[in-house]
Amino acid sequence: MLSNTTPSGRDVLLPMFFIGLMFFILGFVTWLNGSLIPFLKIVCELSNFQALWVAFAFYIAYTVMALPSAAILARTGYKRGMTIALGVMAMGALLFIPAARTGLYPIFLIALFTLASGMTLMQTAINPYIVCIGPRESAALRISIMGLFNKGAGIVVPLVFTALILSGMEHVSEASLGALDAAAREAMRNDLSQRLVFPYAVMAGALLLFMGLIHVSSLREPVLDAADAPADAAPRQGLLQHPQLVLGAITLFGYVGVEVIAGDTIALYGHQLGVAHYGVLTSYTMGFMVLGYALGVLLIPRWLSQRAALAWSAGSGLLFALGVALGSSGESTWSQALLGWAGVPAVPDTVLCLALLGLSNALVWPAVWPLALEGLGKHTAAGSALLIMAISGGALLPMLYGHLADVSGPQRAYWVLLPWYALILFYALAGSRLRRWSVA
Repeated sequence: MLSNTTPSGRDVLLPMFFIGLMFFILGFVTWLNGSLIPFLKIVCELSNFQALWVAFAFYIAYTVMALPSAAILARTGYKRGMTIALGVMAMGALLFIPAARTGLYPIFLIALFTLASGMTLMQTAINPYIVCIGPRESAALRISIMGLFNKGAGIVVPLVFTALILSGMEHVSEASLGALDAAAREAMRNDLSQRLVFPYAVMAGALLLFMGLIHVSSLREPVLDAADAPADAAPRQGLLQHPQLVLGAITLFGYVGVEVIAGDTIALYGHQLGVAHYGVLTSYTMGFMVLGYALGVLLIPRWLSQRAALAWSAGSGLLFALGVALGSSGESTWSQALLGWAGVPAVPDTVLCLALLGLSNALVWPAVWPLALEGLGKHTAAGSALLIMAISGGALLPMLYGHLADVSGPQRAYWVLLPWYALILFYALAGSRLRRWSVA
């Protein structure tokens, strides 16, 4: 908790406003990847596996930088940590300019790693902040509200990216580029790559503007209770004695992996199926995630416990994953029935099931965090860093998907989703209740 007294409405709402702003920024930057992956696959002439290095470079930063981020927060505090994080993110956005001008894929990856390093510091600050700002039993509710900001940005950004970057690229593909002579192909690749310069320059300016806003804001530094105070010097083995934390971290590893696969490969998969509007398909996934978060806000904790929400998420995830792996990629019957009334362009049934995973994924992160941090006391901050490190699932599992897609085909590769949803179900039913590793 922030203090020993019950927080006033202003004490809760003002921080939630600024943290909601941060979640929107994080979502905007994160869900660019879903549109960026198929774009760079064309521009840099990549295989599925190579294109998904975008996800690896982005999400591996959460493992590399999580513990350094906890150490930075211990020195600077939460508010200054947020301003530093925004500055690092602005540096990453600026690195996209030389990457776009040269068209060199390694520079794109360095820029993505730098962006994500700043986001790691931000995540390490704002996730425990939002958990501790009020009662623990309603923590999933508050995180769900933050998720509306995060995934709402995920709906907007593919539309913006498509309008600014993919406009006029309907007939551009690996095959069409391959039909050009070497000089014409290089000129086309350079022209396409240059389209990234202006948007990322604007992004860098916006991040610096938000950095100044947070610096001059009245956002208060939290005064944590002794039980929740950061313990960066705590022995690492102390964390491993908490099964709910360790299993929670493994669960988040799998969850982030399947979330990134659902959000970042849907455009790639749609492009390979010949979906005309493939650049906006990430918006489908994010739209269902927003619906899931809205349900979380309405139902948790009054009608649905955090564990029950997690179990429902895992069960539905298993069903939709089976739909992706076994459904028809040539028919759009389900899409027309579910979305046709709203005028949303139809997509193949397997693409719809992949998008529906957004609904299943929405409540996993909000539910796992409070369950994993429960009872950690002085190890809460270090436990938060461990959970942030689990975001590396978003780096490794999409790479596995990319390899399987190149070897056995894009649709068959989605079988990789099923064991992770089974793990989430185990954590909901049993793993989150454990408080020691044996009964002896």
